[in-house]
Order: sequence, then C-alpha cells, then structure tokens
Amino acid sequence: MKKALIVWGGWDGHEPEQVAAIFERILKEEQFEVEVSGTLESYADAEKLLGLDLIVPLWTMGQIEQELVNNVSAAVQSGVGLAGLHGGMCDAFRNNVDWQFMTGGQWVAHPGNDGVEYMVNMKRGSSPLFEHIEDFQVKSEQYYLHVDPAVEVLATTRFPIVSGPHAANGPVDMPVAWTKRWGAGRVFYNSLGHHADIVDMKPVTEMMRSGFLWTAAGKELAKSCKTDATTEVYTGMADNQT
Repeated sequence: MKKALIVWGGWDGHEPEQVAAIFERILKEEQFEVEVSGTLESYADAEKLLGLDLIVPLWTMGQIEQELVNNVSAAVQSGVGLAGLHGGMCDAFRNNVDWQFMTGGQWVAHPGNDGVEYMVNMKRGSSPLFEHIEDFQVKSEQYYLHVDPAVEVLATTRFPIVSGPHAANGPVDMPVAWTKRWGAGRVFYNSLGHHADIVDMKPVTEMMRSGFLWTAAGKELAKSCKTDATTEVYTGMADNQT
C-alpha cells in the first residue's frame, strides 16, 4: 500500500480537522495507508518522510521551524508527492519563502471574502488530470494568488467579479489548480476549500483525488528514472534560514 501523511492545524476557520477527515476518506478509497497528524512535529522525522509516497499539508497561517521545511523539501525532492488545497498549502507559512517556492504560489487576497459566486474553468491541455471534470460554479472565497510561472495550470477563474483596486488591471484568468515539479517530486495545488462543505463537493473531491494519485505516482517513477535532483537542503534566500 502507498503511504500518505496528512498534517492538519493552524487557523480553525478553515475547518482543518474536518477537511483532514475528507482527505483520509478519499485516500483510503484509493487503498492508501493513511496517518493523520495534528502537529507540525510530524515533519521532524526526515527518514520517515522519505519513506512516504504522499504528504498532504493542511495548515493555515502558521509558523514553522526551518528544519521542518527542509525535511519536507528533501522528501519531495527525492520523489515523495506533495498535494494540498486552499490556505492549508499556499497560505500555510507566510514568513517562509522556501515553502512558497516549493508549493508554487502564495495567497494574497480574496476580494469579496466568502460567498462570492464564480466559475471554475478546466484548462484543457497537456495534462489529463481533469479530463473527467466539467467546469462548475462555486460560492466561496475566490483566491487571488501570486503564482510561480513554472507551474502547469489545470484550472482557472476569471477576475474581477468583485470591484476593487485590482479591477483597474482588466480581466485576468487566475490559476485555481496547478502542478509543478520539485526535484524528482510532483506537487499539486487546488485553491478551493475554504470550508469542509466546499471540499466535499463532488468536483472538488475529484480534483483532489486526481491530484493525490498523480503526485503519489511520482515516487515509483523517480526510482526508475535518472534525475539531477538532490535531497540536499535548498534555500532560495540564505537569510530565510535564520
């Protein structure tokens, strides 16, 4: 069985414990052995992380020790998958640029706050992950993110819907879901999921299911493929290590 670790916590407004239960259900349906943890110290055992197939971060607006980020980064660089959603992955640690570089983006705003009605549009392209999912409407927060240009965008939403200073720039298609690579590892992100009821919507659970399976599959591929990836500690900013 593939092994997955879900680590939940941080801001309670995102209902991380309830979302963790949904993720656990999805992963067990796909025959994963799942560990669910409510502490960041689960990232302290570097060797254990290397033995996983998938890490699922679910921690919003927290503080994290650099060593723990280094351990997760090394595991993903070795081929372990990393997959998450909403603030639990891309608004997890605002003060840690290494985490943001690895995950591919950082939340900066949600104009209109909760309850904005908007479309999620699947982006048909080279990735087959969402071929079975149709465009759908959601009523929730609409995330505006600063996004790594290296990501492969799988779904988008159109801004602006709510007026504000950002509207002066005209219409833009903001990424909702993407994949990227981090060393030999695969990374998946989905910006939906402000509350557990949004995560439990069928299109959203199917997005996450596809993301979990795709990222976890990278472990075996990394073993069979030559790669220049390294598990040495990487940081984009030396002063982030202090």
